[in-house]
Amino acid sequence: MTLPIWIYFIAAGILFSAFMTVKSAKDERETENEWIEKEGEIYITRMEKEKESRKNKQMKEGA
Repeated sequence: MTLPIWIYFIAAGILFSAFMTVKSAKDERETENEWIEKEGEIYITRMEKEKESRKNKQMKEGA
């Protein structure tokens, strides 16, 4: 029971496609996590500046 060679190529193509899909999803997830962390750091920095600004404003009003 021999199968034509093109069936083996099709099977190999399907396996390769599945592998690349998983690899691409993993890479995309890592890139997205890096972007989220970067945006989070920017947000935290902005909030710290705002907090400092409010603190300075209250000190000036109290003095």
